[in-house]
Amino acid sequence: MGQRRRNVPSNSGARPALHRPDSGRSADSPIWAENSIWGRRRVLLLNATFEPLTALPIRRAVVMVLCGKADVVHDDPSGPVIHSATRVVAVPSVIRLRSYVRVPYRARVPMTRAALMHRDGFRCAYCGAKADTVDHVVPRSRGGEHAWENCVAACSTCNHRKADRLLAELGWTLRLVPTSPKGQHWRLLATVKELDPAWVRYLGEGAA
Repeated sequence: MGQRRRNVPSNSGARPALHRPDSGRSADSPIWAENSIWGRRRVLLLNATFEPLTALPIRRAVVMVLCGKADVVHDDPSGPVIHSATRVVAVPSVIRLRSYVRVPYRARVPMTRAALMHRDGFRCAYCGAKADTVDHVVPRSRGGEHAWENCVAACSTCNHRKADRLLAELGWTLRLVPTSPKGQHWRLLATVKELDPAWVRYLGEGAA
């Protein structure tokens, strides 16, 4: 009877092992866990045309660079330096795909608190002070919709004073007419609360 052959898994598709030079920790170390500071940090991924696509976890971004799928555009000066068996990579803040990918067209940007704050410049739509809440121009109790065209950033004071009243009843006016933003970068702004300063030049209107 012939001896059974054991199936040995191939390493051809394995991702490169990542280590921090100062600690020797691998990419599976708790440093990359979601509850760690580096696990929470994100890296901006640009298309080959420099169009913003999404924000990636640091580990995934570094693996893409080491695998030759993306190039580093900006390093993170405050981040650790990571090395594989053959390369040393500073933790990036922005990377760019080497090959262009087509992005499916989506007509309407989903409204989130983060995106709305970016749209209104983190300023109250009523008085211009720093905004810390979201208000419905026409209150929900009076038929107002939860939509871009009826939601604005507001300070707590104005939000409390307005309550469930209409602007006409208060004699108030909006500083800007609320509209739905357009552009792929707004989808990214809808998911990111804090922007890395290095991202601003690629995100255009709403990021500054």
